[in-house]
Amino acid sequence: MKVAVISDIHGNRQAFEATLEAVASSDAAEVWCLGDLVGYGADPDACVELAREHAAVCLAGNHDLAVTGEIPLGDFSRGASLAQWTQEVIAPENLDFLRTLRPQGQEGPVGLYHASPRDPVWEYVLSTLLAELCLDEQRHRLCLVGHSHVALAFTRRPGEVATGEARREGAQLDLTAGEWLINPGSVGQPRDGDPRAAWVLLDLDGLSASYLRTEYDIAGAAAAIRAARLPDSLAERLEYGQ
Repeated sequence: MKVAVISDIHGNRQAFEATLEAVASSDAAEVWCLGDLVGYGADPDACVELAREHAAVCLAGNHDLAVTGEIPLGDFSRGASLAQWTQEVIAPENLDFLRTLRPQGQEGPVGLYHASPRDPVWEYVLSTLLAELCLDEQRHRLCLVGHSHVALAFTRRPGEVATGEARREGAQLDLTAGEWLINPGSVGQPRDGDPRAAWVLLDLDGLSASYLRTEYDIAGAAAAIRAARLPDSLAERLEYGQ
């Protein structure tokens, strides 16, 4: 079975819709979302509804947990006002859905975490040192993480140290050997210099993964942010993938 792995939608309806169209044109049988449906973007309701309809698996991210009240708003800095805004505009049924989500899970032999196996909510795994610590902690040979908004992968073979790097569109991973920590990047707010929505096509039978990017209406997403009177910086950064 092939799975489309996505993460960090962050209220960006335009990016989510375009990604789901690309997934529908692929041979993915399911969509797995690693969390943060809301935050930053102007369309939390639309994004939660799309996840409810299309995602076979969905985790909670730190922004989702802040909106439901499971994380105190005081734990955020700039994100607190965004979570409060989302609480004010989100529909009750979508808030109820967010309350059912957890920041970690398992699908067959694959571990799923919003942030990391060591800290499913907050840890950013952006270095080989942190990846090494996570590989020590994880119970599954293959784990999927999000949260950092950077498409990357780390691996470790027996007796060796962890290696890894950011992964660009078209990168292919052979997962037949070693331990793996894979981040598909962000659909709604990439931070790796490529503004296109990022996702991974994971082949669970062939044990491989492909990194993909999808064009979307960035101008439309930015206009929606401005129309909602959210910080203009959230609109500006979409164009630069930062």
